Amino acid sequence: MRKLILVLITGLLAACEQPSQGQAQQQTEKKALQPNPDQDVLITISTPLGDMHAILYPETKQHRDNFIKLVSEKYYDGLLFHRCIQNFMIQGGDPQSRGAAPGVMLGNNGPGYFLPAEFMPEKYFHEKGAICAARKGDQVNPTKQSDGSQFYIVQGKVYTEQELREVRTDLYKLYELFQQLLAKPGYTSLTAQLNELQQRGDNQGIQKLILQYKDICEKEFGVELDKPLTAEQIKKYTTVGGVPFLDGQYTVFGKILDGFDVLDKIAAQPGDQYNRPLNDVPMTISAEMLPKTEITKRFGYQYPDMPKN
Repeated sequence: MRKLILVLITGLLAACEQPSQGQAQQQTEKKALQPNPDQDVLITISTPLGDMHAILYPETKQHRDNFIKLVSEKYYDGLLFHRCIQNFMIQGGDPQSRGAAPGVMLGNNGPGYFLPAEFMPEKYFHEKGAICAARKGDQVNPTKQSDGSQFYIVQGKVYTEQELREVRTDLYKLYELFQQLLAKPGYTSLTAQLNELQQRGDNQGIQKLILQYKDICEKEFGVELDKPLTAEQIKKYTTVGGVPFLDGQYTVFGKILDGFDVLDKIAAQPGDQYNRPLNDVPMTISAEMLPKTEITKRFGYQYPDMPKN
């Protein structure tokens, strides 16, 4: 499972143009649209498979303002959702994807700047429909800066509470502690079980065995191997679904309010070896200012700062 997770994460890392690592966006232009206490910017993402409407979070201000600026410049119009993986996410925003020939690997380009991370994993997390910023890997991007234009929309899957517990466990650390546990009196018989599973190449069996001893490893070595989840995260991941193992690693800066069927259709498109859909899925993104009450009426989204009806 962890190997699969690492493969999926690696593909999310946008290798954009190469300015200096610390370069951030210089936001000197006045924005045409600015949210205020009574109004918000409604984003419309149009594709051949249907439309998705979205809002952007005020707390992730740099990502929100940057996205609105790019939309106002029509930067995204004609770009592709160039990487789509069912039960994971759909990704777009590479400027070189506009008119790209079939079979060309995309995802290595951006506007030439990065954005500082704006993580709020306990409030804004990778539930289905979350809009998040792609980025380069930790080795070349230790501060986890976001790419200036590439983004992804989470599809994910619905988890049981047991699956949710497993997916947020640090399996590397657990494996190290399990190896130490084998040397303790009373646990040496586990070595034979582990060796048998290894000889059969039963990786799922090995993982299952190690996970069975997770609680014991935590008690024996006095560690906590799980990332804490809020009640809201558990509720969302076990009902609407998402990708919990990305929380705290990528900036979540908005969410779609409808068009979840469109998200599912795009994610299900047959793809090539790069997970690029065989039939291109271009996007057009627009923005309009609307009263928050109108957005709530149309989409049912309840703003935290507005009284409930």
